[in-house]
Amino acid sequence: MAEPEILLTNDDGIESTGFRALYEVLSAVGSVTAVAPAADQSAVGRALSHNVEIREHELGYAIDGTPADCVIAGLGTLVPDADLVVAGCNQGANLGAYVLGRSGTVSAAVEATFFDVPAIAVSLYVPVSTDTSYTEMNVAQSAYGNAARATRYLAEHAIDAGVFERADYLNVNAPVPEQSGDDPAEMAVTEPSKAYMMDAERDGGEITLHDRIWQLMGEGDIPDPEGTDRRAVVDGKVSVSPLTAPHTTEHHEALDALAETFPGTVD
Repeated sequence: MAEPEILLTNDDGIESTGFRALYEVLSAVGSVTAVAPAADQSAVGRALSHNVEIREHELGYAIDGTPADCVIAGLGTLVPDADLVVAGCNQGANLGAYVLGRSGTVSAAVEATFFDVPAIAVSLYVPVSTDTSYTEMNVAQSAYGNAARATRYLAEHAIDAGVFERADYLNVNAPVPEQSGDDPAEMAVTEPSKAYMMDAERDGGEITLHDRIWQLMGEGDIPDPEGTDRRAVVDGKVSVSPLTAPHTTEHHEALDALAETFPGTVD
């Protein structure tokens, strides 16, 4: 492919450090136009607005809206000829099957697939030992080295290699350099982990929700098997999960039988 047209978005906001890290590295691959939220829109999933305000920005466009808004506005009118959508780099990992629908970063990639545009969601795993809010992390741009290197490589090669003939989008999670050692992190093809460790505690009139996996990740003692995204990242590798976007259906004989016996009238 000739120099690709890349639409870059995220959910941390257009001024975030991880966004700048990917903009700089992708500019060596193709023509990059930012269409990203003006402010933090983390964990909004595929939330959608009806009207959004748009402002020109030195990197492209800042949108007063969600990541899904940005992709629709970008592919619908601002960058209609985009060859690739990249979302990220998110400060904080997006690992595990249960996280995919929550993440604004991943949701931006999913939105792109409905335009038949391949997409890559990119996130940075920052080791913490507790269920820490992303707002409490202070991550320097240099920490995004593994994420930026993997993103550039995939943006350069994945389309021509035929990756998106089988996958709608890639969910990439990279470790910080401290996790991968002196050498750049190697890449592992993974699937989202099915391990789920959410729970809740009640204290009077308040309930606190916890994701217990973070403490285990910080300790390196996780239940996830080899081949999963979380295991790869904890082991210091860049995890790449090839995923499809639309919900799938399968022929279901038990449900067919119920449908056939469904009464035409209700007693």
